[in-house]
Amino acid sequence: MSKIEVDAIDKQSGSTLTLGGSGTAVTLACGATQTGFGRTGTVDWNTTPKTTGTFSAISGDGFFLNTSGGVITANLPAGSAGAIVSFADYAGTWQTNAVTVTPNGTDKIGSVNASVTLNTEGQSVTFVFVDSTQGWINTMDSTSNVRGNPNLVATGGTITESGNFKIHTFTGPGTFAVTNASATAAENTVGYMVLAGGAGAGGRAAGGGGAGGFREGRNVPIDNFTASPLVANAPTNAVTVSVQSYSIAVGGGGAGGPGCGCISSNGVPSTFSTIISTGGGGSAIDLANSGGSGGGGGRQSPTAGGNGNTPPVSPSQGNNGGTGQTSTQLAGGGGAGAIGTPAASQAGGGPGGNGVATSITGSPVTRAGGGGASRPNSPPEPAANGTSGTGGGGNGATTGNGAAATVNTGGGGGGGFGAAGSGGTGGSGLVVIRYKYK
Repeated sequence: MSKIEVDAIDKQSGSTLTLGGSGTAVTLACGATQTGFGRTGTVDWNTTPKTTGTFSAISGDGFFLNTSGGVITANLPAGSAGAIVSFADYAGTWQTNAVTVTPNGTDKIGSVNASVTLNTEGQSVTFVFVDSTQGWINTMDSTSNVRGNPNLVATGGTITESGNFKIHTFTGPGTFAVTNASATAAENTVGYMVLAGGAGAGGRAAGGGGAGGFREGRNVPIDNFTASPLVANAPTNAVTVSVQSYSIAVGGGGAGGPGCGCISSNGVPSTFSTIISTGGGGSAIDLANSGGSGGGGGRQSPTAGGNGNTPPVSPSQGNNGGTGQTSTQLAGGGGAGAIGTPAASQAGGGPGGNGVATSITGSPVTRAGGGGASRPNSPPEPAANGTSGTGGGGNGATTGNGAAATVNTGGGGGGGFGAAGSGGTGGSGLVVIRYKYK
């Protein structure tokens, strides 16, 4: 390798002096300095990250500070007009372990001789030394934290978190929009609960309304939340999402039947992707409809309960309504966890079938209970009404109107009593989507 030592290089002619050629680099040796070129307000970035501890910054350099292992202190160089230093959050961890920037001697940062703390995730900061009055002034400060995301990202509904999982809850129609798919293919399979609207109950002397169909999926082994007995563990009935929008339908509760004894309305289905849950089955004096869970049989003996899990899916989405045994033994509507039953004695309304509990939203909640039957319209007295199953169903009436089910539980309405007694309205449904986001 040849070596030339000179004190000065000057142009031979013209106004341009060229160092190096196309495709070559002109390098200053380690420790060498340059003068006369000036700076343009930028720094030369040192791409070897600084880690835990204290270091001395050099004017003209930018530093990537990695605080994932602990805090860092950066000592600024002695201030001179035009000196410039930049710092950037290497790992997005300054909010956990901060960076302390300390001025040299009596130098100031923003007119004060004191250290400053950088504690914002993804922050990058540039300081320029202006004069002895203000010292170092922050000329650029970015907190955009632009980073690739290897996880599933989505919008829609009400979003909450439980550990490493995000939960989107829809109480009405909406859109679940996936804007970024996970780099881990298995994590694009989401957990879900799709709950249809519960049925209204009949009036006069009718069984309870059936609960809305309850369908649930869980992405095991990635997510092992405590699910209902009806859960389908992946890959059974799995929903795998991609970058697109998914329409969400949340079924309303069916209307109660009037005191004429006419049939009440079924609940409305709820949907997410390929999962459809059927609305609960309605009830009347002498008729009960099928649905997610079936309506309960009324006073016209014997009135069979409506079939649950209609149309059939596996795991089941609900249960049958109870069969009215005699004119004095009305039956409750089916629930997601149990069938509706007739009254235990010869003078009463039967209870609705129980719903099921799941912790898909982060804590256990029971939904999809069947509605209770009303008391019968014939002696002996006193006759008892039927209570709802656990999970938001309505109680049957001892007089007048049956109780409405609780909204967004998919519960069945309670049966009404007497010619003026209408059945209770069914509870609206709910859709919940859950996935790993970190």
